[in-house]
Amino acid sequence: MFRLGLLLVVLAVWEVAGRAANPLLAVPPSSVLPALRDLLLLRSYSELPASLWLTLREIGAAYLLAVGAGLGGGFMLGMHRLIGRAWGPMLAALYAVPAVVWYPSLMLFFGLDAASKIAFGFLLGFFPITLAVLAGVRQVNPHLVTVARAYGAGTVTVFRRVMLPSMLFTLVGGLRTGLALCVIGVIVGEILGSKAGMGALINHAYGLLRTSDYVALVLVTLVLVVGSDVLASLLERHARRWSE
Repeated sequence: MFRLGLLLVVLAVWEVAGRAANPLLAVPPSSVLPALRDLLLLRSYSELPASLWLTLREIGAAYLLAVGAGLGGGFMLGMHRLIGRAWGPMLAALYAVPAVVWYPSLMLFFGLDAASKIAFGFLLGFFPITLAVLAGVRQVNPHLVTVARAYGAGTVTVFRRVMLPSMLFTLVGGLRTGLALCVIGVIVGEILGSKAGMGALINHAYGLLRTSDYVALVLVTLVLVVGSDVLASLLERHARRWSE
C-alpha cells in the first residue's frame, strides 16, 4: 500500500512538473501513456521487437562471455597465489578506470555492429565477476581443503563440498553485479554508437526531440533492466536454498 501511494505521489508530481516545463525537455505522464501505447502497438516504432530481441541477444552473449572468462580468471588468480598477487591489484586498478573510456577503441576495432556492444558489455561484467570469484576463493579455509584431500577427496569433490559452499554468496553476488553491468554496458554502447537495438531507438527519439517517444522507450528499457535483476535475484535465492 505504501509503495502504491508513493507511486501515485511521484506520478502526480511528474504530471505537474511536466505540464509546467518545456515540452521539448520534459513531458507529463498523460503525454507518455499515448506514446507508450503507440509504441507497444508498433504504430510509432515498428522495429521495436527486432530491436528488443537484438539487445537481449547482445546482453546474453556479453554475459556468457563475462561469466566464462570471469570464472576462469578468478579461479586461476585465486588458486595460484603468485599469479593472484601479481595480477589481482592490476585487475582492481583496471576495474576502477571508467569503462566508457574504452568504448571508442572498441568501436574502432569492432565497428558499429553488435560485436562492439557485446565487447563493451563483456568488459563491464568481466571485472566484478572475476574479483568476486577471487575473493570467494580466498575466503575458503585452506585447512578444510587439506583435510578433505587427506580423506581422499578429488578435485571435483573438494570444489563441490568444500570450496563452493564457502564462496557461494560472494560468487552469486558477483554474478548478479556482472549481469547488471552487462545490461548497462550493452544499452549504453547502443546509445553511444549503434545502428540497431533499444539504445539506438532511444538515441533516435532523443535526437528528433520526440520526448514522449523517448520516455516511452526508456520505460520499456527499464522493464528489461528490472527483469534481468529479478532473474538474478531468483538465482541468488536458489543458491541460498541450495547452500542450506
